[in-house]
Amino acid sequence: MQGNLNEIDIRSILQLIELGQRTGELFVEAYGSYHLQFKSDRGSKSLKQQSWFVFFLNGQIIYAGDGDSSLSRLRDYLQRYRLDTHLDEVKISSLAANNAPEYGYLWALLEKHVINPTQARSIIYSMVQETLFDLLSLCQGSFIFELSPALSPQLTTLEINPLVTKIMKQVQEWKQLHPHIQSPNQCLLLADMVHLRASLPATTLQRLEHWADGKTSLRQLARYFNRDILTVARAIYPYVQQGSVQLVYPVTSRTVPHKRDWRLWSEITKIKRIVCIDDGITTCKTVESILQQQGYEAIGITNPLEALSRVFQIKPDLILCDIAMPELDGYEICAMLRHSSPFRLVPIVMLTGKDGFIDRVKARMVGATDYLTKPFGDSELLMLVEKYLHPRRMMARKYSDNSLVVPIQDEIKINITEARDTDTSQLSELVND
Repeated sequence: MQGNLNEIDIRSILQLIELGQRTGELFVEAYGSYHLQFKSDRGSKSLKQQSWFVFFLNGQIIYAGDGDSSLSRLRDYLQRYRLDTHLDEVKISSLAANNAPEYGYLWALLEKHVINPTQARSIIYSMVQETLFDLLSLCQGSFIFELSPALSPQLTTLEINPLVTKIMKQVQEWKQLHPHIQSPNQCLLLADMVHLRASLPATTLQRLEHWADGKTSLRQLARYFNRDILTVARAIYPYVQQGSVQLVYPVTSRTVPHKRDWRLWSEITKIKRIVCIDDGITTCKTVESILQQQGYEAIGITNPLEALSRVFQIKPDLILCDIAMPELDGYEICAMLRHSSPFRLVPIVMLTGKDGFIDRVKARMVGATDYLTKPFGDSELLMLVEKYLHPRRMMARKYSDNSLVVPIQDEIKINITEARDTDTSQLSELVND
């Protein structure tokens, strides 16, 4: 059985395997979905296509993982038991290493009594949940299921239907955290220490500072704390929404890329492109002037009816869009863009002379990322652009100035008293566990 995910989804594939009580391996690969994998111990990076595999025995799951063979995931799970250093002392057979190295090392640790069966089953269950979360979130890709002898030995078997039902619910709830939280691979950075000190207990903040290093991902935190990714994301979400915490991708290496990586590397380091959609010529020209002086490629579009087609051609990294425009308003443009996969995650900031609560709510409902009231100054515009295109630069500027930079977004304009009223129980429970 093989095919494309635009013909049949992962959930249906898993149900067919369960109903047929099949034994074998499912391999899934994402279309054109490359990511950079960084190794902090050597400061290097490699280019890798995303793929996943799931092993079955009589229609039940034995084990699941991704295409990463570095054992970093297993090391993360062992860290929750303070046993990660033992991984370097274990050797396994070449057959086990080629088949499923992570699984082979896990069994070796079990046989050497480094971990007990309960811990091993817990790790496998977490690995399967993590893999299914990725797979059930996947919309494009190819798959192949091959009947084959069962992966052995087996430590546990997991029924598919209860797992899929549970994780599908998590996937749906995860989508509600967009655009503030976009990927389990995003890492924490503390952006507003004043608000965090006012809203969090000292012990919680101290532990949070330890993990908010720009290198530890939300997924790694879920592994360390023995929580699912949704629980971790929910705990941090209020602080990301307020602007107290920034989420960034772990692009930390400055190593010159291999020749075959130049195309992808250039995409990451290219000049950022920003589109301003506003029927006011003055506004467009002003935005273009301010941003071009700072090295951005800024393009103003004054005809809202032409905006959609031009945006698809330009493919901007950030979109500024006026609300009150004739024939096609900003809400309609934003909603249309959000229904198109290339613009589901692109930051869209609404520009308007209005400053009402209803406008902010409506902007959120159609998928707007942020809201900026006109008239605005150079510093306000540049701060907002840095917030979404260069979050690290913005954080560094806050600390170098040794002052509190007030975020632009209306919903983030909270004072210290309001910060103290924030519900901190979820985050405190998470990091203090």
